Amino acid sequence: MDYAIIRLGGKQYRVREGETLVVDRVPAEQGKTFSPEVLLGDGAAVTARVVAHERGPKIRIGKYKRRTGYRRHTGFRAATSRLEISLGGAPKRAAAKRAEPKPEAAAAKPEQAAPETHVKGLPKGYEEMTVAQVAEGAKSWNRPMLEAALEHERGHAARKGALAALESALKAKEG
Repeated sequence: MDYAIIRLGGKQYRVREGETLVVDRVPAEQGKTFSPEVLLGDGAAVTARVVAHERGPKIRIGKYKRRTGYRRHTGFRAATSRLEISLGGAPKRAAAKRAEPKPEAAAAKPEQAAPETHVKGLPKGYEEMTVAQVAEGAKSWNRPMLEAALEHERGHAARKGALAALESALKAKEG
């Protein structure tokens, strides 16, 4: 996982390594670091460094009461802090360990991997298609391609939108 979800000032933020984030003012001084509460992140240690304390854009507030001549205008600028986020090294080390065995396993069993991932008659690049791309492409595919895609979808992904699009395209081909 290359991101984490943290809680800061009663709000939740999705953060990535090296990201700059503008949040409500934090009590830490400029240049100091602190660790916000991590809600999701596989045990990642998230560290936030206060880059600067700033003020947000001015918000104009107007009050008006009709027929009385009552008009008041005021403004407000929120106190904000700009933070630089760095994720801890725990998830990266775990990901590096997982990445090494995959090439060995793929090299040892190339014959077994290919038949499982590709169904005969399936449109080219179907495994990488999104539901929207499947729905758009299903309009122009022939019947064997639609049946192969439907079989693949039921066996592997089972995406509701793709299943509905393929079934409706098959019904349109019948009628």
